[in-house]
Amino acid sequence: MYDLFLRRPFMSAAGLAACNARDMITAMCAFELALAQIQENTGLLAHGTAAKLAQQLRPTQFDIESLADATANGGNVAIPFVKQARGMLTGELTSSLHVGATSQDVIDSAIMLLIKPRLQHCLALGQQVHAAGADLMRRFEATPMVGRTLMQQALPITFGRKVADWLWGYLQAEQRLAEVTHHGLFVQFGGAVGVHSGLADGLGLMDALAAELDLNAPLLPWHTDRQPVLAIAHALTGMAVAAEKISLDVALMSQNEIGELSEPAAEGVGSSSSMPHKRNPVACARIRAAAHQIRAAAATINNVGAQPLERGLGDWHAEWAPLMDAVLLLEGALESLARLLAGLEVHEDAMRKNLALTGGAIMAAPAKRLLADYLDTERAATLTREAAFTAVASGRDYADVLLEDPEIAACVDAQMLREAVDPALHTGSSRAQVARLLARLRTG
Repeated sequence: MYDLFLRRPFMSAAGLAACNARDMITAMCAFELALAQIQENTGLLAHGTAAKLAQQLRPTQFDIESLADATANGGNVAIPFVKQARGMLTGELTSSLHVGATSQDVIDSAIMLLIKPRLQHCLALGQQVHAAGADLMRRFEATPMVGRTLMQQALPITFGRKVADWLWGYLQAEQRLAEVTHHGLFVQFGGAVGVHSGLADGLGLMDALAAELDLNAPLLPWHTDRQPVLAIAHALTGMAVAAEKISLDVALMSQNEIGELSEPAAEGVGSSSSMPHKRNPVACARIRAAAHQIRAAAATINNVGAQPLERGLGDWHAEWAPLMDAVLLLEGALESLARLLAGLEVHEDAMRKNLALTGGAIMAAPAKRLLADYLDTERAATLTREAAFTAVASGRDYADVLLEDPEIAACVDAQMLREAVDPALHTGSSRAQVARLLARLRTG
């Protein structure tokens, strides 16, 4: 199947194993059994009904191929599922299944049950990301490197600060994912048109069903109010962006011409089919590919968010696969990210080399500020700019070029000037930012 090569490499193997067709059937059975249990608890069904249903309703006994074939005719799998389920039941039990429910109740609730452990695993992976990031920040909090803006060398930062920037973006996205995981995975139960037709206390049953399934209870049924799904998609997208930001920076900094980082080395990982010398950043590629697909899936979910009347016509159906795909893609991306950060190779010598690539000309701004104390501001700007061009063109040290100018040499102490253009002494609040982010990680 094409999925083996075109989709699975970017998804979580554990997630895929827990979200197959049989798992969907199990989740739908869990919904029906929970519904029967809470109806039994309130006297709508006879005592012992739920236990008898549990004995006869076996997920392993469903004919998956038959369900798949019949789904096209009914528009969703719940219709043939209920038919097969009733065929397993004896006597009066057939009328005790699916009481007051509709197809959307079964499918929406089953999807929430499927994605809940996957999102919980995503949050657990965050602890690995935090730990690896914190280790990198502590080790390299004072390691100077060149900062880059618009893809060009700018002013110095520290590598520890770069990691802090990565982790702060991740933490913000993670907070939104935690919120939706803990408080936004709602049970669905409203019946045919969302008003619990034929049930005396539909809202009470809905709340009890949520508790029975360990899902959140919504204020109202959400058949065509797709805000819960939109919130999940938004959280997934935020996490995808945070993970991709890290992978993109790592990939750019791993280029041969820069060489400041490398992905963790492993036999056969990152090799090329035609160029034996290459070590491709394949973890970064997996993360970015997953992130692109997550955003595309979220776009589909957003596009079908406004659903008509009391049941979507094709809109609801279009959510299912993108939502499941996005969750499994994020889980896979975070597994890759945790391994990437834990084994990231940092090449400080390359950072020093790149920092000196312009001969120190990136420090023209601090030099101008110093000279402005002794010379006219415009004159200071002109001299420092011209010296920067000369240093870059000749490959000479920026401080040496500056001090060769008689006007500068006559008014500024040489040691003071050299300190003013030493990149390692001008990383701003980099270390303070690392300390602040580490403190945030400790407090949660």
